[in-house]
Amino acid sequence: MLSFFHNFEPQAIAFSFGWLTIYWYGLFLVLGIIAAMVVTSYFWQKEGLQKDQFYDLTFWLIISGLLGARIYEWFLNYSYYFSHLSELFKVWHGGLAIHGGLIGATIVLLIFSKKYQINFSKLAALIVPGLALGQAVGRFGNYFNQELFGIPSTLPWSIFISPINRPIEYLNTNYFHPTFFYESLACFVLFLILFVLKKYQKNKDDQIIGIYILAYGAIRFFLEYLRIDPTPEILSLRFPQLISLLMFFIGSLFLLKNYQKK
Repeated sequence: MLSFFHNFEPQAIAFSFGWLTIYWYGLFLVLGIIAAMVVTSYFWQKEGLQKDQFYDLTFWLIISGLLGARIYEWFLNYSYYFSHLSELFKVWHGGLAIHGGLIGATIVLLIFSKKYQINFSKLAALIVPGLALGQAVGRFGNYFNQELFGIPSTLPWSIFISPINRPIEYLNTNYFHPTFFYESLACFVLFLILFVLKKYQKNKDDQIIGIYILAYGAIRFFLEYLRIDPTPEILSLRFPQLISLLMFFIGSLFLLKNYQKK
């Protein structure tokens, strides 16, 4: 399977039917959302929570996640979007940053927990296993858009990138690290860990949240050393790495909170 990535050149469009064009990026985004909903619904029912609340929360999480991810992307690449205003809302071209999506979703979770008097940690722990699976699925959209790949590579599983999608300094390089696949695989492993913990351990909500935040922060922090897409840098660290360091701190607080309860 890995050698498939080495020889296959993906296309952004999945299929077209008249005026309707379906992009792989959007298709995998939807599949990721569905996967996350299925897992969250399973735990939601186990907790005996109301079904209408699940659909209400899901709707607002999707909206806030997409908005947060897009606004965060605008912030990181403001100079590009200022010069290409027509690209502001073309999400099928890519440009949904997961860190921004997490911020948007967290705000909605805080509002929802207060409105329905449901503990925030309980809500978040219901969601993060499915979230990790959704991320694992959704990352394949980046592959078909040929974006967010890594530095040049000669490994058998390196991916071919079309010249039009390569940075100018790598115009004569054909193969690059499939960072989308690395992140997808890591998120899938994280999903399995969180799923087992949530299913078999009781009263471990803060632990589950802390593990997700710490683990995903670590995944992104180290993968950023491979990525070559432009992003602001501060103190020789890429901006997503700084956000990942913040995630380490927040995740540690949740784990400490869980330890204090124990």
